[in-house]
Amino acid sequence: MIRIVRAAGLTAAALALVAGASLSAPSEAHERGTSGSAVQSQESGLLSGFVDRVVSAFTPEGAPAAAAEAAAPADPKLEALVAANAADATSDAEQECLARAVYFESRGEPIDGQLAVADVVLNRVVSRRYPDTICAVVTQHAQFSFIQNGRFPTPDKATEAWRKAVAIAKIATADIVDAVPADVMWYHADYVAPAWGKQLNRESKIGLHIFYS
Repeated sequence: MIRIVRAAGLTAAALALVAGASLSAPSEAHERGTSGSAVQSQESGLLSGFVDRVVSAFTPEGAPAAAAEAAAPADPKLEALVAANAADATSDAEQECLARAVYFESRGEPIDGQLAVADVVLNRVVSRRYPDTICAVVTQHAQFSFIQNGRFPTPDKATEAWRKAVAIAKIATADIVDAVPADVMWYHADYVAPAWGKQLNRESKIGLHIFYS
């Protein structure tokens, strides 16, 4: 499996600084941090060498990874995989359950954060602590807040957010890329502080979600 390697926070900050100084009118895709624009690809190539020099000059040796957790850009390989697998429909009922979990739990989050949510579901499936199917894990009582009375709400399948959720579900079930380790089975939004979080090991923060093992 390919592991996602996140860049240091200073890398993201330096890239934003250089891009802001060099480009008077960045593309919409560039502002969102996506990689589907040919213009952005050209810009990235022109800027990458300078950014590397800035980062190497100013990143303190041994700087803690925690400072970069929320701001790190997504892995370009993952972005390419999502673009290639985006679709309106899933392959089967289990993949549908996973895509809906990704959609309702993390749409609008960075794509590696969406993948991390999918990984948590799949990690639970293989754990003896939880049910052994995706749909049973997601609909388990009091585990995912978007589930009401054991039922899924209906996603808007005409949106790009749904197409990305389908792609994430495909990538996660194919076990191509991992966003979090196999023992990560819990997460919560950073604007709440559940008591159970103090009893677990914090692994990472991606977007608004904090993940635990």
